[in-house]
Amino acid sequence: MAFLYNILISLFTLGMKAFALVNNKTKKGVEGRKQSLDKVKSVFSKTDKVIWMHAASLGEYEQGLPVLERLKENFPQHKILVTFFSPSGYENVVKKKHIADVICYLPFDNKKAVKEFTDQFNTELFFTVKYDYWYNLLAELKNKGTKVYVISALFYERQSFFTSYGKWFVKQLQKNVDWFFHQTQFSLALAKSVGLTKSSVTGDTRFDRVKQLRKRNNHVDYITEFIGGNKAVVFGSSWQAEEKIAEVVSRKNNTVKLIIAPHDLKRVEHLKNIFPDALLYSEIQNTHISVFNTQILIIDSIGLLSKLYSYADVAVVGGGFHEAGLHNILEAAAFGVPVIFGNHYKKNPEADDLISANGGKSFSNEYAASEFVLFLANDDNKEELIAMSENAGKFVDEKPDSTKIILQKILS
Repeated sequence: MAFLYNILISLFTLGMKAFALVNNKTKKGVEGRKQSLDKVKSVFSKTDKVIWMHAASLGEYEQGLPVLERLKENFPQHKILVTFFSPSGYENVVKKKHIADVICYLPFDNKKAVKEFTDQFNTELFFTVKYDYWYNLLAELKNKGTKVYVISALFYERQSFFTSYGKWFVKQLQKNVDWFFHQTQFSLALAKSVGLTKSSVTGDTRFDRVKQLRKRNNHVDYITEFIGGNKAVVFGSSWQAEEKIAEVVSRKNNTVKLIIAPHDLKRVEHLKNIFPDALLYSEIQNTHISVFNTQILIIDSIGLLSKLYSYADVAVVGGGFHEAGLHNILEAAAFGVPVIFGNHYKKNPEADDLISANGGKSFSNEYAASEFVLFLANDDNKEELIAMSENAGKFVDEKPDSTKIILQKILS
């Protein structure tokens, strides 16, 4: 099976390089990986003690960051490495001030590349976030005596571990992972059902992260002026379905203010075609155009969304109306904002929990979601809005400090 895995990795690597010729996002990842080895060589020596966090993308990075920060506090002399698989995660983080000494792409998981990369420093502790497993990497780290953990692990029934050919993958995890910190009891039960007994439930570290975000300065220039005394709906990480909701809401209620932050800035031009009278956030910054007489503001800058939720009366979070996957609903809920989303969220157990707490609601189609947003924005229904807002905030507040529980185990 190991032989087959290595063949598949070689084919995967070739496929990524071929696809990079026609896809710009993939090209960034392929080109970025060519620099990873040089980056660690230039900063780390082979004797440097390193704490290494790997995240598939931005969401997993946010999930793992509270643990990384707490580890840095406990081991201030250790150097920090953060690796990403996807360009979206890397590009959103690499430009920011960060506690990491090196931020780079994870090399493709072939034995030679992995060994050469890991030989450049002494990894004392490694953790991957949620479910990004690369077997040659994990084996090489354990061969070097590294402590290996999975933070906010989330097992689900359709993973390869629970198939007829999954036994080899499970054996690799049994050998090479010291402990799994699971988000849910269900995930723990699935892991134990295939023999991954070095596991415990510690909850979702994203709750710790959004609590951190809530405490910072969340001011965003011009937003208070744009909203005025009106209700505000923030569309976070929007796709086509969420933009359809915005269309319906804007047509049926011309007083509610809409702030749309697309999941990809490439959608900004499309949004301007849909909403020709909308303002771009960059236009306000550059020309100081009056914001009082416009209903829709399109955010054409990255890094503002989690702050924008602090201004919202209602949040509509993207990704849940198709298989792309629901984006982070906790950033909005942390500010006591009711969250509306689609019903495709099988990998997001927090969505069911938020619905059960009556702090959020999911819909199978965008038209039903539009009507509920309009319902909440109507002053006649303010008691329902207040109740859902309080429930959303309480839902986040009551979650335990998962990071503290994880650190207690790692440091014991």
